[in-house]
Amino acid sequence: MPLTVAIVGRPNVGKSTLFNRLVGRRQALVHPTPGVTRDRREGEAALLGLSFKAIDTAGLDDERGDTLTGRMQAQTGRAIDEADLLLMLVDARAGVTPLDSHFADALRRSAKPVVLAANKCEGGAGAAGLIEAYRLGLGEPVPISAEHGEGLSALFDAIAPHAEAPEAEDTQAGEGALNLAIVGRPNVGKSTLVNRLLGEERVLTGPEPGVTRDAVWVEWSWRGREIRLIDTAGLRRRARVSEKLERLTAADTENAIRFAHVAVLLIDGVEGLEKNDLTIARQIAEEGRAMVLAVNKWDAVGDRGGRLGEIRDRLERSLPQIRGIPVRTLSGLTGRGVERLLPTVFEIFEIWNARVDTGPLNRWLAGTVDRHPPPIVGGRRLRLRYMTQIKSRPPTFALFTSRPSVMPESYLRYLVNGLRDDLGLSGVPIRIVLRKGRNPYVEGARS
Repeated sequence: MPLTVAIVGRPNVGKSTLFNRLVGRRQALVHPTPGVTRDRREGEAALLGLSFKAIDTAGLDDERGDTLTGRMQAQTGRAIDEADLLLMLVDARAGVTPLDSHFADALRRSAKPVVLAANKCEGGAGAAGLIEAYRLGLGEPVPISAEHGEGLSALFDAIAPHAEAPEAEDTQAGEGALNLAIVGRPNVGKSTLVNRLLGEERVLTGPEPGVTRDAVWVEWSWRGREIRLIDTAGLRRRARVSEKLERLTAADTENAIRFAHVAVLLIDGVEGLEKNDLTIARQIAEEGRAMVLAVNKWDAVGDRGGRLGEIRDRLERSLPQIRGIPVRTLSGLTGRGVERLLPTVFEIFEIWNARVDTGPLNRWLAGTVDRHPPPIVGGRRLRLRYMTQIKSRPPTFALFTSRPSVMPESYLRYLVNGLRDDLGLSGVPIRIVLRKGRNPYVEGARS
């Protein structure tokens, strides 16, 4: 089993910066505002050939109970319980604070090994704080700069003895997993649904809007299928987003959509399908992702038949470009209907991955053109010569035609709708790339 290292410390000492440095990409949000990290975030870290799982945590605080800060501390406590090694970070520039001493005492009494690192030591600026860190009683502090990448060899020397053996990272691990993002407006129940799916309080929840700030990736297995489940921050209308932190949060969610294979768009069943929900749906479609619409809080809806009809009608009117999106009703709070969500996710994932053989595709094209020939433009009828699928994820087709530049959008929509209805490609984005040329399989033809 790989070593699991939890990065802990009071707020704003640079835990997320170090986490990003270890995993090799900007996975956790970094901002001067204390308490940006709320959930625990995991990533595969590599340090000079040593591979381990790193956990970024919320800043340690002494508050408990059912407040937001108390629930954040509970998440940090779970990360500490799961870890094999605790990496406590202090801010060498600020020196050792009473809160550092308080939690160092708690970690020292725990059964877990602890490595102490003094951050922000670049240029000798933290020399006084580095010496002061000795009095925490956690051994020799390791001077590092997470932002500038300094001191990582010394950090390796401190962590390596706790690993069974420093092995090279298995680059194939997790390959083939389905990336599943849960997205939606703030406070529609995304984190509650994630916890329900996982069967544990894995991510922070609460009545406060905007509890989740950055996208949390969770490695998971469902019925033998590997899944990377991504809980995201709620997306508001861009006009309402003014603070830099919220812009960073929105960008993190948009990045999660970009990396997802399937996005579950969660909406509030009591409020129905709103304009902002449709904006998010269009964003998912523009990225070419498969989508499932999940209607949450269904246990609180009165006229369920009427509300479901309204949602389906508005989808058909407002999102004709991805007609046939599957809709599932559920309650993340009670769990009712949740069991139908993942089978639907894998069904739409298979459609998103579908490939159509060239022969059947061109027989379909010939029949479609016979039923409704292309229009006459400039006194000449457009000729559709040949079609082939050039990629999946989403299904993308190259259409060879006599004059690509004058092909009307209305006729392309006719072809896309025909592909959905006749070839079983409902509910996913479909793209057609126009190319000029003749059938490349006809002898003597030029593409």
